Amino acid sequence: MNGKFRWVIVSLVAIATIINYIDRGAIGFLWPEISEELGLTKLDYAIILNVFTFAYAFGQSLFGKIFDWIGTRLGFVLSIVVWSAATMLHATATGLTSFAIFRGILGVSEAGNWPGATKANAEWFPINERALAQGIFNSGAAIGGIISAPIIGVLFVFLGTWEATFIAVGAIGFLWLVPWLIVYKSGPETHPWVSAEEREFILTGQRNKDTNEVATYAPGTVEILSRKESWGVILASFFSDPIWWLFVGWLPLYLSETYGFGVEEIAIYAWIPYVGAMFGAWFGGLMAQNRIKAGWTVNKTRKVIIALGGLIMLVSLLMTMKAATPLFAVLLMAAILFGFQTAVGNIQTLPSDFYSGKSVGSLAGFAGTAAKLAVVGLNTLIPFITVNSYAPAFAVGAGLAIMTVLSVLIFCPNIKPLNPKSA
Repeated sequence: MNGKFRWVIVSLVAIATIINYIDRGAIGFLWPEISEELGLTKLDYAIILNVFTFAYAFGQSLFGKIFDWIGTRLGFVLSIVVWSAATMLHATATGLTSFAIFRGILGVSEAGNWPGATKANAEWFPINERALAQGIFNSGAAIGGIISAPIIGVLFVFLGTWEATFIAVGAIGFLWLVPWLIVYKSGPETHPWVSAEEREFILTGQRNKDTNEVATYAPGTVEILSRKESWGVILASFFSDPIWWLFVGWLPLYLSETYGFGVEEIAIYAWIPYVGAMFGAWFGGLMAQNRIKAGWTVNKTRKVIIALGGLIMLVSLLMTMKAATPLFAVLLMAAILFGFQTAVGNIQTLPSDFYSGKSVGSLAGFAGTAAKLAVVGLNTLIPFITVNSYAPAFAVGAGLAIMTVLSVLIFCPNIKPLNPKSA
C-alpha cells in the first residue's frame, strides 16, 4: 500500500481554487452596494469584467512560463500573494479606473492557479491517477461557485461594509500560504515526507504503459507551437471553456430575463448547476483511473471520456433550448456542467501526457489564454443573440461541444509522450 501524501498536495491546490472563485466572485455579489455608493453603472461593471477577462487570458500564458521557470512551490506563492493583495486593494477603489486596475491585477495573478495545478498534477501523480487528481482540483471551482455567495453574504452582514468584506476575502489567501509553505517542500523525488514506496509508485507510474515511455521531451515555445498535438490541446480548451463561462457569467441574467426572477429566486436556483459540475469532475477522474487500471490505453481512455463528456454537453444544451420550467432548466445545466467537467479534467491532463514537467505549464498556459479569448468572444456575442431568448446561446454551446471533441480526435492521433522531431 503506497502512501497518500500526493492527495494532500492536490487537496491544497483544490482549496486554492475555492479561494480563487470566492475572490473573483466578490465584486458581483457586492456590486449593488458598490454601485449605489460610488454611482457606477451596469456598463461600468461590464468594462470591469472585460478588463478582468483580458488580463486573465494574458496571465494564463505568463504564469505558465513563470511556473516552468521558478517551480510549483514558489509559483503558487507568487500567484496567490498577488491575487490576494489585489482583492484587498479593491477596498480602496473609488471609481471605474481604480476598480479596473485592481481587477486587471487580480485577473493576471488568479490565472496562475490553472497552469500551476496542471504542473503540480504532472509532478505528483502517475498517469492513471492524473485525471482524478485534475478532477479533484477542478471540483474546487464548482465548490467555490456553490459557497462563494453565502460566504461573501455572511462576511458583508458581519462586517457591515463592502470595503471590509474585500479585505476579509483577500486575507483568506494569505492564510492558505501557511500550510502550503509547510507542506510543499519540494517535488516527490526529494520530499522528506514522501515514503520510498509512494515515491516509487509516483515515478514509475509516470511511464506510459502502452509505450513504456515517460515524458522527457521539454521543448521551447516555438517547438511546442509547431506540434499538432499542442494545437489539439489549445483548440479543445478554446472551444470548451466558453461553455463553462456561459453559465458562470450569464446564468443569473438568464433566470432573471427568462423567468422574471429577482435576487432571492436566483439565489435559490443558481447553485444547482455547480453541483453537477462537482460530480462531473470526480466522475471523469475516477472513470479514467478505472479504465487505465482495467487495461485501456491512455489514448483510448482520454478520447472516450472526452467524447462522453462532449455528448452529454451536446444533448443537454439542445434540450435546454426548450426548457419549460426554471427547475428543469437548471437541472439540465447541471447535466451540461457534469459533462463539461467530465471532459475537461482529461483535456487538462493532455499537456503532461505529451511533454515533461518543464513544458507542461507553458502549454497549459497557452491553452488557458486561448480559452479566455474565446470567452471574451462569447461574452461579446451573447447580448446580440439573446434579444428574444437564450436558445441561440445554447445552440452555440452545442456547436462548441462538437468542436471540442473533434479538436482532440483530429489533432491528437495518439496520446503518448512525444519525441523531438529530429528523432
